[in-house]
Formats: sequence, structure tokens, C-alpha cells
Amino acid sequence: MAKVQKIQDSKAQKKSTGASKGSDKLVEEGPVPAVVEACLGRSGTRGEITQVKVRILQGKNRGKTMRRNVRGPVDKKDILILRETEIEARKIMKRINKGGQS
Repeated sequence: MAKVQKIQDSKAQKKSTGASKGSDKLVEEGPVPAVVEACLGRSGTRGEITQVKVRILQGKNRGKTMRRNVRGPVDKKDILILRETEIEARKIMKRINKGGQS
């Protein structure tokens, strides 16, 4: 009976976190600061997302340079707080001209 209770308690704890499967590994470090080295371009349907190159300042990936998508105003030498440092943004491929003939 006690064994069944322990299993039910562990399932309830997993459900209460609300996180998706495997996401606990991504955020186990906590927030990590990173400095913006370059603004690579704009993306999104209206250009509201800026793709930047950042260098991670702390944590297990310290010194690693990666691409991230940022919403809002951002400039060189700004400090971003990243929730995770495992996933990198895809490269911006090409610019699509609205209303233009291709």
C-alpha cells in the first residue's frame, strides 16, 4: 500500500510542475547572463524580432557564442538574461520583399 502511495505522490509532483517532458534539463542551471556581440538581422512577419549573436558569461557553456532571437530594443554590449543555453536560433535565410515580383 505504501509503495502505491509513493508512486501516486511522485506522479502528482511531476504534474504539478506544468513543465513539458525534458524541459527540466534545459532550465536546471537557472538564468544565465549573456552579452550581445552583434545584431545579425531582423525577422518575424513585421520585423519585430532581432537576431543577435551573444557570448555566454556564466554557467557550463561559459564563453560559447550563439545566435538568439530577441524581441524588443537591443543593441551591442547589452546584457541579456537567458533562461536556457542549449537551443540556438536558426539562421535568417533570405529577405522576402512584400509585394515584389520574384
